[in-house]
Amino acid sequence: MAVELVSQRPEASRPVYLIRKGRLEEAGLAPSVMNWAKANGFDGQSGRLLTVPGAENGLEGALFGLGDDEGGFAPLATGALAKSLPEGDWHFPTPPNEPDLAVLGLLLGGYEFDRYTRKGARTIRFAVPNGCDAARVTRLAEGVCLARDLINTPTNDMGPATLEAEMRKLASRHGAEVEVVLGDRLIEANFPMIHAVGRASAEAPRLLDLRWGRADAPKVTLVGKGVCFDTGGLDIKPASGMLLMKKDMGGAANVLGLASMIMAAKLDLRLRVLVPAVENAISGNAFRPGDVLRSRKGVTVEIGNTDAEGRLILADALALADEEGPQLMIDMATLTGAARVALGPDLPPFYTNDDAFAAELAEASRRCCDPLWRMPLWAPYDAKLASRIADINNVTSDGFAGSVTAALFLKRFVEKTASWAHFDIYGWNPVDRPHARLGGEAQGIRALEELLARRCRS
Repeated sequence: MAVELVSQRPEASRPVYLIRKGRLEEAGLAPSVMNWAKANGFDGQSGRLLTVPGAENGLEGALFGLGDDEGGFAPLATGALAKSLPEGDWHFPTPPNEPDLAVLGLLLGGYEFDRYTRKGARTIRFAVPNGCDAARVTRLAEGVCLARDLINTPTNDMGPATLEAEMRKLASRHGAEVEVVLGDRLIEANFPMIHAVGRASAEAPRLLDLRWGRADAPKVTLVGKGVCFDTGGLDIKPASGMLLMKKDMGGAANVLGLASMIMAAKLDLRLRVLVPAVENAISGNAFRPGDVLRSRKGVTVEIGNTDAEGRLILADALALADEEGPQLMIDMATLTGAARVALGPDLPPFYTNDDAFAAELAEASRRCCDPLWRMPLWAPYDAKLASRIADINNVTSDGFAGSVTAALFLKRFVEKTASWAHFDIYGWNPVDRPHARLGGEAQGIRALEELLARRCRS
C-alpha cells in the first residue's frame, strides 16, 4: 500500500487516534468510541489497530496503539498504519509528539518492492499534521526507498553497469557530474585493487565518481562499497552464505540514498560520491589467496582471504578521496559478519577518531530514530594485520575483532582528511517491522543527513 500526503484535510477524512498503553482515558475520545475500545479490550497495545464503526456500515475512525514507547524504532510505529488502514483519507486529530517521525513512519511503512510481482495498487491519503516538515520528510523517505530498491534488486538486474546507470540517473535529476573509470583503465589510472577484485566477472569493474555543489563549499565525500555480488572468490562461500549477497552493494546503495537527501535539500556542500562497483566472481583470472596486490596508496596487501574483498576496493577509493583532503569523509560498507555478531542487524557500528563528530552523530541518531553505535579503533589490534611478505594482510590470523580490524585496515588509507568515519552496516531487515518490510534497508543515512543539515544551518 502506498501513502500519499495531502496538505489540506479532505472533508471525508477519518481520524486515527494514537493511544499509549494504559492511557486510553486521556485520549479525549467520545463516549461511544471509548465504550467500543473497552468492549474490544483495546488499551493502546503496541501496533494494535482498532477500527471504529460508523453509520451505514462505514467507518468513523480508528485507534492505534503505541505501546510503552520503549525507544529504538518506536517513534516510527505509525508505519503499521500504512499496511493496515483501509483505503481512503485519514488524519491525526491531535498532532503526534514527534510529527516528522510519525509521518516518516507512515511513508516508510508504505514501501513495497513490487518490481517482480503484480500486486494491486492501494493508497491511503494522510493529511500532514501541524508541526511536520512534509518536504523534508518526503526527501528522507525517497532517499531511504532508493537505497531499499537498489539493495532489493537481484544482481541479474543490478550489476556494476546498472549501478552506474542508477548513479547517472540520480546525478541527472540534481545536476551533478559523473565520471567513470572502467575495466582495464583502472590499471592505467592506478586503482589496482578495484581491478583485481572485479576482473573475473563478465561485467567490467569500475569506479563511479559523482560531484555536486559549488566548488568552494565544505568538502564532504561519501564512499560506498559496491560489490554487486560476492561469491567469496576462490575462497568461495557455501551456498547458504551466498543467498543474501545481492545486498553486498548495500554500502553503495546507502551513500546514494544519502546523496539523494543532500542534493534534494540543496545543502551547501561540495559533495563527492565514490563507488567502486564490482562483482567478486570466479574465473581463470580471479585473484588468489596468497597474492600480493599493490594499492593506489602504494601499500602492498597480502591476500589472506579472497572473501575479504570489500576492504580492498574501498582502500583504493579512500586513497583517492583522501588526496584532496575533504573536511569530512564517510565510508559505508556491508563489510563484516563480526559486526552483526557484536551488535545484531539493527545497530550498525561506526568507527572514528573524531570525538566531536561521534558525539554529534550520536545525538542526531537519537533525534531521528536511526540507531548507530560507536566502536573503538583499538590501535593494538592493528598488529593482527601483519604480513611477512607485504606491508599488510587483508585479514587476521586469529579471527578475533573482525569488524575492528577491518576498520583499522581502512584507516591506513586515510591521512589528509580532517574527519573520517567508517560504517559497517548490514543493509537488510531480517524480519518485517512496522516501518520496514523484510529486505534491503538504509541504515545511518538519516542520522548523517540530520548532522550535515544542522552543520549547514549553523
